[in-house]
Amino acid sequence: MALPVADCENGLLAALPGAEFERLRPDLESVSLPLGTSIYESGARMAYLYFPTDGIISLLQVMENGSSGEIAVVGNEGVVGISLFMGGETTPSRAVVQSAAQALRVPAARLVAEFKRGGELQHLLLRYTQALITQMSQTAVCNRHHSVEQQLCRWLLMSVDRLHPGDDLVMTQELIANMLGVRREGVTEAARKLQEAGMIRYARGRIKVLDRPRLEAHVCECYATVKKEYARLLS
Repeated sequence: MALPVADCENGLLAALPGAEFERLRPDLESVSLPLGTSIYESGARMAYLYFPTDGIISLLQVMENGSSGEIAVVGNEGVVGISLFMGGETTPSRAVVQSAAQALRVPAARLVAEFKRGGELQHLLLRYTQALITQMSQTAVCNRHHSVEQQLCRWLLMSVDRLHPGDDLVMTQELIANMLGVRREGVTEAARKLQEAGMIRYARGRIKVLDRPRLEAHVCECYATVKKEYARLLS
């Protein structure tokens, strides 16, 4: 069944003028992305771009020894696969589903052709890329200068922003440690402090934010910096 533009739950696609969306609509395919799915791997050729409609996708930078760290998260505000319209077919990062997602995917060649036409799609994708670069840059600074507890607060807030209200995060402490690039013991201690303070509840790999205002008051400035830039560029 054809997808009406008004029913599209991805912010970038929903912001397109009707005529531009109509050109893309026949090539949009709805796909389910289970937790842990790898959308693309470091150095691999990318065949599709993905516009999430819910869930969370993590972008991870991969080292030569196979270790990795999260550099950004993408939800229904964005798109996965920016390298394709920025002039490359591969990237040293990988994209993994952090929270089970639904997405609309489009073949790379089709999206790139539409991008080269100019128009609002090109403008939206370039503004989104600037916002994503801000998130990546702020993440690097945060990981260097702020405590594990502050990093965890930032990660939690950015993640729940991309979930439906009331949804829990499903994530083990080991996976969070891998995302943040820190020791598991550090995440365990930080999560314990947040739980004892009544900000979160964490049990059996499920995290629920109980007191968002206090969590926002506790987080470093990196969260607000990124959120303001997304609002400025994509409102």
